[in-house]
This record gives sequence, structure tokens and C-alpha cells, in this order.
Amino acid sequence: MTILCVVKICLIFEHNGNCVSWVPSNSLMSTDINNYDWHKEFVEMKQFIISQLNLDNKYILLRNIQNKDITIDNEQHLKQICEDILLNQDSLTIFQIAIEPITNRLKNEEDEQKQSNTQYIISSSWTTTYSFDTFRASSKLLKTLIGHTSEVTSIDYSIFDDSQFICSASSDKTVRVWDIDNNQQIQLFNEHLDYVNGIKFSLYHYYIHRRNVTCFSSSDSTIRFWDIKHNQQLQILNGHTKVVHGIALSPFNSGRYLCSGSDDKTIRLWDIETSKLLHVFNGHEDIIRCVDISSLQSNNNNNNNKSNNIGVIGGNGYTICSGSADKTIQIWDIETTKALIIFKGHDDYVLSVKYGSNELGNIGCSNTTLSGSFDKSVRLWDIRSGQQIQAFIGHTDVVWAVEYLPFVVDNKEVGETSSVICSGSWDNTIQFWDIRSNKNELYVIKANMKENQGITCLKFVPLKKKENDNGVNLFYGSTNGPIHRWG
Repeated sequence: MTILCVVKICLIFEHNGNCVSWVPSNSLMSTDINNYDWHKEFVEMKQFIISQLNLDNKYILLRNIQNKDITIDNEQHLKQICEDILLNQDSLTIFQIAIEPITNRLKNEEDEQKQSNTQYIISSSWTTTYSFDTFRASSKLLKTLIGHTSEVTSIDYSIFDDSQFICSASSDKTVRVWDIDNNQQIQLFNEHLDYVNGIKFSLYHYYIHRRNVTCFSSSDSTIRFWDIKHNQQLQILNGHTKVVHGIALSPFNSGRYLCSGSDDKTIRLWDIETSKLLHVFNGHEDIIRCVDISSLQSNNNNNNNKSNNIGVIGGNGYTICSGSADKTIQIWDIETTKALIIFKGHDDYVLSVKYGSNELGNIGCSNTTLSGSFDKSVRLWDIRSGQQIQAFIGHTDVVWAVEYLPFVVDNKEVGETSSVICSGSWDNTIQFWDIRSNKNELYVIKANMKENQGITCLKFVPLKKKENDNGVNLFYGSTNGPIHRWG
């Protein structure tokens, strides 16, 4: 008969002479080590320490007093420490750690780094505008990134440690990460058994844990988080009962919150830190293809509330926008989960929605939402009045992607500059429009029909280095798999 010894693990944390002990929520055996929910334990442990020792600062370093090279900075560190304790087979093992708040100097450096990265990381927060005429006159196809073998469904961009990256999702069931400084694929995740539909770089993991992580939605009804450097899965969000399409991260609280839209006709709001489902939004009558989360709307003057907790952000102007196969776009209050506005005007599925940037509010973007549809149109909506502002008609096939751009153009009708928007379509074109005019498009990029057979997603990227006079490159995905770089 084999007897399994259950080892009690106790970690003692000390700070300024005060001590608190922590034990895992369940007893551990050596056979459990790889199946244990270490992310949950790490989060609960950290929250417990901060609460018990009355620490205001969540940026803490957990360091072994005896061996200062050993720290607990993430769930993998915690797992390794507990595994070492289990191997000793002691009935009670104490691992003593000192809590050292990160210095103000380091926090200030992090804040400065966040500010310098803002225009690169958060697409809704462009703070610099560029001349559209310059882009139109000099831009060309720069590079084609080959890897995906089927439709590219989503592209995102970020900057880590002074290097620029895009990530891409595809119906070939893979996620790929590309270093755009040298146009090379650097990582591949191919463990999905179904289509990957939406992808984002997780700002929260980078800001809080300094880890390079992507999150992506799938037709298997899950949302997964993947550590790029270590090529391992970190978290899974389970809750949707059908295909998950679009996902969006909060432009507040360091990207801690994620919303998702699904074929189960719900929108769900998640806390990335705890992996918990916070809210379910019901109201659409058909599948939900796309979502976005607002920054504070400009008609709310209380701008000091950008770091508030999720329980009160709804009252401060934070909302979710969703587009559905029921042909409507709905604006939801995050706190009450109620629909505030329902936009009606599209004649078919709504496939893409985006919030306008308040940072560019002086040129027509503030308090607006942009949408693209199966009805081949692009439409601009006023959130304050609940009315359609413009309809942009020019595509000859389904519009899969829409974006607000950091470009400005002279609008002679109003006597001042206007912002520029763009749209990508199955008609194999990307069309650019003056946000204040629904006349003919400003410019059209025509993709190679043999290589693409339709534009499925696009992402504009600000250049870290002044590689050309445009300041911006465009990456767009296609039905056949290639990703093209234009600039």
C-alpha cells in the first residue's frame, strides 16, 4: 500500500517587524503540482498580504531573506518554491520572505515609461497627428509577412522593452507574434483546436507584472492568455457558451478589464487580475461580432476618476460599444449593464465598431462611434444625440474593419482640418474618408487580388523611429493569410 504524505506549506511574510502567514487554499501533494491553479493562488496570496499588512502600494517585491536572488514575482515562482518545499517532505515548512516596496525612483521610471509608451500601445489614445497628404503621396507596399495559411482575423500592436511588435490571429487556429523592427515572426502558438478570432496584447500583464502576454478569443468559446517569452498559457476565461468573436481591453486601470462578444448573444466583462467574470450584458437579439470599451467621454468633467474601481466606473462615463448580427450598435453602461443607446441604420450584420479618441476631439472624433457592416457601408454615430452623423458609401463588398486614424486633412467646406477614418473590405480595398464629409473617398489602397482576395483586418502603427516622413505604417490582414505592411 502506498501512503501519500500531505505536506503543509506555510509562507511567512515580514514587513517592518510585522508578520503574516499564508497557506495555499488546498493541501498539496506532489502529484498535484502541475494541475494546481497557481495563478489563482498567486493573486489571492498577493491580495492577502497587501490587506493584512495594510500596504497601500500593490507594487511590492517578495524576496527570500536568506537568499535574496529568490523572489515571488509571478505564479511560476510560487509554483517552483512550493515544489521545492514538497520535495523536502517536511510536515511543516516555513519560507520566510521580506516585503520590500519598490522605490519611488523605480515607480517614477515606470510611470515615465508608461507615458512614453501610451501612443504606441493604446490605439484609441493617439496624441500626435500626421499629414494625410504626406502619407497619400509617398506611401507604398513595404513588406509582406508570410506565415498564416488562412484568413487573418485580427491584428494588434505594442512596444515592449523598446522593441515594436504586432500579433495576429487567424482561422488557421494559430497566433503569431512578429518583430516589426526586422519583419520577422518570433513566436507561434498553435495549440487551439478551433479558429482564433480576436487578439490583443495584454497591457495589464506588461504594466503590472512586466510580462509580454497576448490574449485571444476563439471559436472554442474561450479567451486565453499566452506568455510570449516562455511560450506558455497563463489563464483561460471560461463563461461564454458559443464562439467568442471580438475582445477589447480597458484604456483605464492599466488595461485590467476585458470585454468580449459572442455567438451566445452576450457581452461579458472580465477582471484579468482575478480571472473573474464581473458582468453579463444581455439585450442583443443575435450574435455579437465586435466590441470596444470607451475612455471617459469628454462631456464628463470629472477626469480624476480614470483609476477608479470597476464598481463605480459606470457612473463616471465608461461604456461598452457592441455590434451585432441583429443590425444594431448598442452603447452599454458598465456599472448598470443597461443599454444606454441603440443605433439603428445598418441593413445587415455589424462587423466592426470603434470609439473615437477624445485626445483628437478637436477634429471631430470625440463622442463618436464608427461602424462597418455586411451591408458594405461605413457609418459614424454621435453618442450624445444618439443619431447617425455620416454614412460613407463606396465599398462594393462587406466591410470587415474600421479605424480612426491620426491623420488630418484640410476640409475646405468647414474651413479647418478634419480627422481621417479608414475601412477595409472584402472588395480588396482600404478606403480613406474625411470624417466631416460623406463625399467620395480621399484615397484608396487596392490590394493584390491574387495574394489577398479581401481585406479582413487592419492596424495603424506609429513608428518608434523616424523611418520615413509618414510617421505611421499600416498593417492589414487578408483572406488568404499574408499580412502586408504599407507606409
